[in-house]
Amino acid sequence: MLLNISFHFNYFPLMVVMVVAWFTPMLLSWLKMQKVPSVIVEIILGFVIGHYFIEFDEGSLEILRFLALSGFVFLMFLSGLEIDIDQLIASLPRKKLSVSSYLSNPLLVGISHFGLAMVFSYLAAWWLSSMTDIGNVWYFSLIMVTTSVGIILPVLKNRGEISSRFGQMLIIAAAVADIFSILLFTFTASILKNGFHWDLLLIIALFAVFYLFYFIGQKLKHVPALKRITYQLSHAASQINVRSILLLILIFIVISQYIGEEVILLGAFLSGLLLSAFLHRERSLVMVKLDGMGYGFFIPIFFIMVGYEFDPSAFSEFENSLVYFLAALLIVLFLIKLLPSLLWYRLFGFRKAISGGFLMSSRLSLIIAASAIGLQLGVISPGINASFVMMAVATCLLSPTLFNMLSPVQKLEGSKTIIIGGSSTGVLLSRRMHLHSKQVVIVENDPKRYREIKDKGLWVIKGDGSKKALYTELQLKPENYVVIETGSDETNMIISKLLRKEFLHERVITRSGSLKIEQELKHQGVEAVDARRVMATTIENLIVRPTTYHDLVESFENFSLDEIPVTSNEMDGRQVKTIPFHNDAILMIIKRGNESYIPHGETYLRTGDILHVFGTDTALEDTRKKVGE
Repeated sequence: MLLNISFHFNYFPLMVVMVVAWFTPMLLSWLKMQKVPSVIVEIILGFVIGHYFIEFDEGSLEILRFLALSGFVFLMFLSGLEIDIDQLIASLPRKKLSVSSYLSNPLLVGISHFGLAMVFSYLAAWWLSSMTDIGNVWYFSLIMVTTSVGIILPVLKNRGEISSRFGQMLIIAAAVADIFSILLFTFTASILKNGFHWDLLLIIALFAVFYLFYFIGQKLKHVPALKRITYQLSHAASQINVRSILLLILIFIVISQYIGEEVILLGAFLSGLLLSAFLHRERSLVMVKLDGMGYGFFIPIFFIMVGYEFDPSAFSEFENSLVYFLAALLIVLFLIKLLPSLLWYRLFGFRKAISGGFLMSSRLSLIIAASAIGLQLGVISPGINASFVMMAVATCLLSPTLFNMLSPVQKLEGSKTIIIGGSSTGVLLSRRMHLHSKQVVIVENDPKRYREIKDKGLWVIKGDGSKKALYTELQLKPENYVVIETGSDETNMIISKLLRKEFLHERVITRSGSLKIEQELKHQGVEAVDARRVMATTIENLIVRPTTYHDLVESFENFSLDEIPVTSNEMDGRQVKTIPFHNDAILMIIKRGNESYIPHGETYLRTGDILHVFGTDTALEDTRKKVGE
């Protein structure tokens, strides 16, 4: 036999864990509690099963612990992957700093926010040490200063605030907190374990490995032969992209293990950070596959096992002071994030700043991991470790709730796209617009279809698009796009005429099923989409240029085309070749008055020009800053 396989392995414990992993999102969906983080329920169910129903044998536990550790590593990797390196680089100050420019720079404010939180955390840890023995005050304060990008991002995305100024402030502050927390944890844990030893230089060497891989990767990704082979092997059985990523993670993990177990956290995070710097067009497709592996298998096992091995008897060390300590710890965990958030007061007002502080108070994987490492190093007690697990659950539940209460979404105000008709096309468009962090409201008159769309978690209003009162209720503004997709050409025409004649609304888009209808719509001033022509063009692209078509379709949420006006006097008279455009931005067309030009390096820009730029959100924002005031 070439391979000796034993069939005596007991799969029952793994099946139980996967039943919990499968049941949790089903339960939350059934109870209509999708906003509750599923990991919280996984921890709770893991505890219930482990302490009241099933006790796994030691052999099965070892295997589940290995899978849980793999889930933890994957979680740290995905945490690094969630950080947009381009976004951080774009936030670097390029002008002379003043108070106003400092307060409006997300990166500088994020670093200041973390520094202040660190000071408050250390003072709070010193105060809490008077209530109970917490071992190492510095390490305890590091645990408290953590935050959770994994909670903050979905909350902002659901509210459509990822691309807003406030959302960018929170995301970058959370990313900075993640990066600095992991760095401080790694160095502190290494010093606590080995003292000030030459091993610390090996941790610095890990960053040299990071830079080396980044440098080599930048060279290799431009090699045509390698790009061709990678594309050919990226699908079907080969899945070379996924295999490459897993190899990258394991390289960093193995190097980290040789340095020390406490460095694994940093190694996994750096591998995700490195991949984030490389992924642009491929990001969407690869992220789907990685999320499927991580959140579909490994990560649920990690959180379920956290609950399974949670030991409430550890609280006995507090004797009669447990309730007071937990209450004080919870208050402190909020305060050390709320006080630094006052930095946002001048930009967003007191209420908004405080709400951001509450959202920054959410903690999840990092606080659990740091606490577990501290327990292993002997610098925190089992009771304090159990307290931090409870705090992870509490903050994940309370922080998003308090954030939404203090800063409710003003959905009907501001920029939004209105879709009249809840057809499958309308629902798909809504999902795709959400990927661009755009506010979308669907209007559907059929009660059954209305409930179906609402159950999908989309924003939908029951109403008739042919009634004038609906648009008053929707607070229709001139900048709002209205897409009419009722499934009936006649109804589309009626609603289009209503919007054009009664509201003089210009941004109306609908579908035409014939040349006659298209001509009539255009006569009304309505943008008509010829479904037949779109279908023919799509099939043509699939035949003539299939690779380009698939690349664009599979990466639509990361790249978009925008019209950017040139308003800066400094740009007037400058040649295109002298302007340092972002690497992920392509200048396609320059519109000057009624004329359009294909730009070249020698082309001169003029104030008032409209630049048609294709690129990532970060690249487009960078271009706006360069050519704007």
